Amino acid sequence: MSYCLPLLSSLSVSAPALRHTKAGLFSFLNCAHNRGLVKPLPDSVANEKLPFKHSLIRPHIFSVNMKAKHDFAISTTLEDNSTLTSIEVDAENLGIFLVDSSLKQCRDHLTYRTKRYLEQKKLIDNSEGSLEEFAQGYLKFGFNREHDGIIYREWAPAAQEAQLIGDFNGWDGSNHKMKRNVYGVWMIKIPDVGGKSLISHNSKVKFRFKQCNGIWVDIIPAWIKYATVDPTRFAAPYDGIYWDPPPSERYTFKYPRPAKPSAPRIYEAHVGMSSSEPRINSYKEFADNILPRIKENNYNTVQLMAVMEHSYYASFGYHVTNFFAVSSRSGTPEDLKYLIDTAHRLGLQVLMDVVHSHASNNVTDGLNGFDVGQSTQESYFHIGERGYHKLWDSRLFNYANWEVLRFLLSNLRWWLEEYKFDGFRFDGVTSMLYHHHGINTVFTGNYREYFSEATDVDAVVYLMLANRLVHNILPNTTIIAEDVSGMPALCRPVYEGGVGFDYRLAMAIPDKWIDYLKNKKDTEWSMEDIVRSLTNRRYSEKCVSYAESHDQAIVGDKTFAFLLMDIEMYSGMSSLRPASPVVERGIALHKMIHFITMALGGEGYLNFMGNEFGHPDWIDFPREGNGWSYEKCRRQWDLVDTDHLRYKFMNEFDRAMNLLDDKFSFLTSTKQIVSCIDEADKVIVFERGDLVFVFNFHPTNTYEGYKVGCDLPGKYRVALDSDALEFGGHGRVDHDVDHFTSPEGIPGVPETNFNNRPNSFKVLVPARTCLVYYRVEEKNQVQMEMEDPL
Repeated sequence: MSYCLPLLSSLSVSAPALRHTKAGLFSFLNCAHNRGLVKPLPDSVANEKLPFKHSLIRPHIFSVNMKAKHDFAISTTLEDNSTLTSIEVDAENLGIFLVDSSLKQCRDHLTYRTKRYLEQKKLIDNSEGSLEEFAQGYLKFGFNREHDGIIYREWAPAAQEAQLIGDFNGWDGSNHKMKRNVYGVWMIKIPDVGGKSLISHNSKVKFRFKQCNGIWVDIIPAWIKYATVDPTRFAAPYDGIYWDPPPSERYTFKYPRPAKPSAPRIYEAHVGMSSSEPRINSYKEFADNILPRIKENNYNTVQLMAVMEHSYYASFGYHVTNFFAVSSRSGTPEDLKYLIDTAHRLGLQVLMDVVHSHASNNVTDGLNGFDVGQSTQESYFHIGERGYHKLWDSRLFNYANWEVLRFLLSNLRWWLEEYKFDGFRFDGVTSMLYHHHGINTVFTGNYREYFSEATDVDAVVYLMLANRLVHNILPNTTIIAEDVSGMPALCRPVYEGGVGFDYRLAMAIPDKWIDYLKNKKDTEWSMEDIVRSLTNRRYSEKCVSYAESHDQAIVGDKTFAFLLMDIEMYSGMSSLRPASPVVERGIALHKMIHFITMALGGEGYLNFMGNEFGHPDWIDFPREGNGWSYEKCRRQWDLVDTDHLRYKFMNEFDRAMNLLDDKFSFLTSTKQIVSCIDEADKVIVFERGDLVFVFNFHPTNTYEGYKVGCDLPGKYRVALDSDALEFGGHGRVDHDVDHFTSPEGIPGVPETNFNNRPNSFKVLVPARTCLVYYRVEEKNQVQMEMEDPL
């Protein structure tokens, strides 16, 4: 019997595919349960003791008639966002119930949060005109030029008095006192003098205010567009900079945004550490030297980390101090615009790693300086214990506050419109979704874990507003959530009652690979466990898979290449002499791990800068513990550029992986069928789109005449071979061989077929290799199939 659900699921696993596992069926059902394919049995059965973390479950087939007359039955595709932005959600008839009926058990919570979203949006529309106008706070707050002067506004309801100070007035604010309105907004106008601005471009400014205890403090304006630090002073605080360059110095964008890729192949990059030298790299150098590498490797999207200003470099950009300012370590706002425009010229979309889950607790140069013990209604953050993240040592936003919503939503629009970013990767989403922030919490897949009193509805409403806003402004945007909990409907549209993200990161996959590389011998690797880990996702919500990101390379851990080859990465990578067994194994598995993660793990793929060629070193930012060294905070591009080193082989394979998707678009295919999971042979066979993938993880066994199942009859050839000479392999597979299929079983009776596939062909599968086969479309064959035999 087959348990395949090819029309609804992003994965279908046939019973024969699990013939070598003791718990094959249950593993598939557990996998399906996580993706909303099945629902629990009654409590009397579900509570029985079972050897799995999920309750016993039974198949539940959804029947969705997309032509039905329903509030959510629309004629457009999800990619055509331009026609969907006007559709509003019906809180009483949520579309997410059509996608996953198991969500109905949490109807009350989901209805409540949707009503909260609708109420908040209606308030914004009535008070500000629209969500889009509300998100243009940067035109009102901070510094804005008028025809005869500069207007500066700051929300600081706890301030008793306020002044604007800076280079322009010798840091004496006695003549530049600000006025407060009933909403706690302070304002001052600085008239031009002699037709020129009194505050000159690139000069220092700060907001000075008196606390309720009478103490005056100086802090950087919340909406500042640029902030710098005196490089001659150790540990000096940042200064706010008034940024208003003359027209001759402003960067003018020259290239349009590229079209949204059907499947994102993302290159995660940190500009500062992208230099081959032990120093901080610049936006311009990254644009000129690194972007061409990314394009050459056939990525279509760049994800930039650490763009928002952060005073502590070693925070990797996640302790943001100035939300509207670019990181000044790498250059000016105009330099960042040049980088993004260059990416667009190369056809690359640019996503920004946005941090709205928390903020730096710095007082002198961060947003936390506005918190002086006032009530939570007058603060950017929650007060008391709720306002602090226990593990991150940072402040937590109060997403219920009107001005906090304005600040964060405007922040998103600012980066989209001023710098032409194409989308965002939201950091720390799990921390936002729950009051417990995911700390000491295990998510088992029970829906009640996601929708309960532990859910931070204020934060969820903010995320719904944010996703609605960004998709309205830029219909072809890409928005990714970093969420480890797997909250259902997180990546369903807001008009269905979802949170609105386009993709979520498949964050469990790297942990699985690390466990295998650190704790298991090659012979102990479970093919069924690998498949389950790669496919354990909700069929109706897209994922971006990755084998390793920046998280896996931070000091204290190791890159996959280093886990595989360790010290021999420094001594055994020359191709002028035979590879050692350690290096040969390491390169082979490095290619296989990254490729199967891409091919089976999601609808998009991500790679962190340098991992494509097996960068050997971990990341260690300059700090007191390493003598403030930049030695491990760089990328050694010379390793992949040196022709006689083996790093080039992993890089070439990475390029070929991306090119394969460029040519065959397998990442966008909903046809994903695993036909063989053989524990004894250590072989996995699956189809994605019209391609057939064969992975042999066995450390020593090579199989000749190995039968693999396929869907369509015809002639198949090699599309990609990890054992090819150009990838550092042995070239054991002849790419000129044609593989002709043979029919299997009785037509129309799947259980009589080979691994539930109606056709098969035989191949050579060397040890520790992966191969991809494509069906050759022959004109004569097509003509013969179309001709009437009569």
